[in-house]
Amino acid sequence: MDIDFPLVLVVLTFASGLIWLADILFLRKRRLAVSSESTAEEDLPKEPYLVDLSRSFFPVLAIVLILRSFLVEPFQIPSGSMLPTLEVGDFILVNKYAYGLRLPVAGSKVVSIGDPERGDVMVFRYPEDGKTNYIKRVIGLPGDTVRYRDKQLFINGEKIESEFVVRLPPVEVRREDLGTVEHDIFHTMGRSGAPGEGEWRIPEGEYFVMGDNRDNSNDSRYWGTVPDELIVGKAFAIWMHWKSFTSLPSFKRVGGIE
Repeated sequence: MDIDFPLVLVVLTFASGLIWLADILFLRKRRLAVSSESTAEEDLPKEPYLVDLSRSFFPVLAIVLILRSFLVEPFQIPSGSMLPTLEVGDFILVNKYAYGLRLPVAGSKVVSIGDPERGDVMVFRYPEDGKTNYIKRVIGLPGDTVRYRDKQLFINGEKIESEFVVRLPPVEVRREDLGTVEHDIFHTMGRSGAPGEGEWRIPEGEYFVMGDNRDNSNDSRYWGTVPDELIVGKAFAIWMHWKSFTSLPSFKRVGGIE
């Protein structure tokens, strides 16, 4: 069973806060009134366990909620779709305010700060279920036309250049220049054509994303664009690498992450 951690965090924060507030406004006055009438120490009312728990945990929960909802949130890379930029198991940090401040759980933007730029490595919720976190690179912006054919990317009719780097069977490494950022991509050797070929016109308020592991990425070529309301934030740092057991070559170049 998948646990919606942001929802759980919001519920726990508000519940503990309400209990603590209710104690301050009502329950504590009653306890003080009883204590003023009693002289025996054993007759003095104790603070209820739930109130004591809420008072202790509310500040911590509130700080965590603010940090992960509006500032920075950690994520772990679950698949190899962003190789060679991000390896399976990498722990990354995501800037939650780069694209505007959003309400936790709902995801509605309340303060507009910026918009995704071509080449950004972006975390978003999977459009087909609205809750699973995905990470891909922003390729197409609103109004763009993206075409992908024979492993060649075109944006608004312009060929996106990629320079050969090295062959590390079973992949070929190329360095792609999106104009705003250069980064490395994987192409599977010996595979004719390319999966997910086609041409797409990007609607307003939506973004076309692709994985850097071009032949092994479930991205906008298969399920469409990412609406703005599903955006989580911009990946900006890798804070820990986790060595994964994989047959892919050991090749690491972090491109497009500041």
